Amino acid sequence: MIGPRAGCFVPDEECYVKWIKVGAAVLNQTPLDWKANQRNIEAALGEADRRGVSLLCLPELCTTGYGCDDAFQSPGVQQSALDMLFEVMPKTQGKVVALGLPLQYRKALFDAVAVIADARLLGFVAKRYLAGDGLYYEPRWFKPWPERRLGEIDLGGKTYPIGDLFFVCDGVNIGFEICEEAWVARRPGASLAARGVDILLNPSASHFSFGKHEVRRRFVQEGSRAFGVAYVYSNLAGNASGRMIFDGGALIAQGGELLAEGPRFSFAEMSLTTAAVDIDEIRMRQVRTGSFLPDFEPHPGERVVDPDFRFPDAEAFAVHQAATDPDLPWQIVAEDKEEELAHALPLALFDYLRKSRSRGCVVSLSGGADSAAVSSLVAMTWRLAAKELGMEELRRRLSFLDWQGVETVEDLIRRTLLCVYQATRNSSQTTRDAAAAVAAGIGAEFLELDVDALVGLYVGRIEGAIGRQLSWDTDDLALQNIQARVRAPGVWLLANLRGFLLLATSNRSEAAVGYATMDGDTAGGLSPIAGIDKAYLRRWLRWLETAGPRALGPIPALAAVNELAPTAELRPAEDGQTDEKDLMPYPLLDEIEREAIGGKRMPVEIYVLLRRRHPEIERRQLGIWVERFFRLWCRNQWKRERYAPSFHLDDENLDPKTWCRFPILSGGFEREIGELKAYIEQE
Repeated sequence: MIGPRAGCFVPDEECYVKWIKVGAAVLNQTPLDWKANQRNIEAALGEADRRGVSLLCLPELCTTGYGCDDAFQSPGVQQSALDMLFEVMPKTQGKVVALGLPLQYRKALFDAVAVIADARLLGFVAKRYLAGDGLYYEPRWFKPWPERRLGEIDLGGKTYPIGDLFFVCDGVNIGFEICEEAWVARRPGASLAARGVDILLNPSASHFSFGKHEVRRRFVQEGSRAFGVAYVYSNLAGNASGRMIFDGGALIAQGGELLAEGPRFSFAEMSLTTAAVDIDEIRMRQVRTGSFLPDFEPHPGERVVDPDFRFPDAEAFAVHQAATDPDLPWQIVAEDKEEELAHALPLALFDYLRKSRSRGCVVSLSGGADSAAVSSLVAMTWRLAAKELGMEELRRRLSFLDWQGVETVEDLIRRTLLCVYQATRNSSQTTRDAAAAVAAGIGAEFLELDVDALVGLYVGRIEGAIGRQLSWDTDDLALQNIQARVRAPGVWLLANLRGFLLLATSNRSEAAVGYATMDGDTAGGLSPIAGIDKAYLRRWLRWLETAGPRALGPIPALAAVNELAPTAELRPAEDGQTDEKDLMPYPLLDEIEREAIGGKRMPVEIYVLLRRRHPEIERRQLGIWVERFFRLWCRNQWKRERYAPSFHLDDENLDPKTWCRFPILSGGFEREIGELKAYIEQE
């Protein structure tokens, strides 16, 4: 062993260790799936043993799964998490492990991390800063632990410390920032560093959004530099509970340098990222930093010392470090938005299908951009999963599918993706051909149904009942909607016959203004692209046609869709119906939405802002479009409440259940629209 060394912040402790191999595990957990969650945790422990990891950080709430919602409050759920903790403890021999679980203490529930050393429970750290904005509702279930407060909890007749703690194992000081705590202004890492912590562990459940991983990378690297510590960040992966996508991306840094980074968007149930950290270098960096001021105030009980645990000595560490780590699966290197979207949604779809045990997908493929995007994403899901996992592992993971005659990923796509074009007299040969081309280009099964007779049947029945004929002059909206609604029963029937999931195809721009027919094009059990605005979706489809993700390449068949102007094709062809003619230019619609919903600006404010940005737009026309947005937004909140679940992709989500609350009934911005009209008249 290396002898006692100077630099330990606890002078009566001997510090025998110089190098430590640390690990950050990424797990694909499912709420309340005790068997699968424990299997993944134990797989991470086993992999840590094989790779010589002696300090392992597992993700936040990895026992229960992060998305348990109100089930967290169930005493049975809390007990099952504790049972799992004690069941996996014997498998932690030879290392220190951090394991997340909900823990009740003094009639309050806390988001906690259990710290285990060599199969012995040392105590619990409780989360101080809870995530309560956007997608997160942690304050609904958990209480924040007060700073520098300590307690004791009795479990099975033994007492363990709980609270704002750090742990001393073999003279190495280990502290925590739990997920949200790294994102706040008063990061706990600052005070922990002053109290002598060498290594900060961050067990997280951090959801994906565009560009977010770069922020994580910065706070891990900067935290390691500013605090003078080694920083270990772990995360969840996959679609845990429906709407959130977790992208993995474990990170390990020391002294401002990123030592290791794990794969993102992996289909694996578990991955482990490792690195060796230098305790001497950490402490000397603090010694050399003039601004570093140690905290000498006594805080009895905040240090939990394990007198027995020993990290591997220098010789054993050298043996472990000499072992070659396994090759990581392919991963995204660059973080451009197109590439991220091309991996985030297939991962989310894969897990949604797997965890709901759906045997495939049905898409009503219209020949337009939205349905083409959804269909392409399903095909990409299987291609990406097969590329990473291989067909044999796919068979194991998806054993509930019908694998008879399926040998290749192309066989799998054709077996599990059904695209249906449903024509009325207002449908064109152009969209029919585009739909067929896309289905052939991605390898899907393709059916054509003529539903015009069904439309005529409904119209005729209603005309007979009300005693008059319906016409486009007097009944435009009703005649459009019946066509969209007639298409839903057939695809629902096909989905039911095959045990498939029906995918809705509405996008975020349509959701903002209600430009969708309820129980028509919104029909489905999942709405994969409801978080993406139309203008960006069309750009992404052009990218997918010509470039595509690095792992797969382009889908040239999308050219048939990309050259068409978006249209619902619900009016007679001579009308020349297009989406933008009905609404406004999609880029402008998305601009108004961002300012109105994200920026919380009023109509006049948005009008003035857009007048500066778009002097080419005639002022009265601009005023009409701003007014139209606000009226349609208010009128259609009930539609957004009824949308099928969608995936969260960025901070412009309109999902009222997780992000953007708005009343179903309101004053409709009448006063504000009046102010807008008066302002335009006075210009």
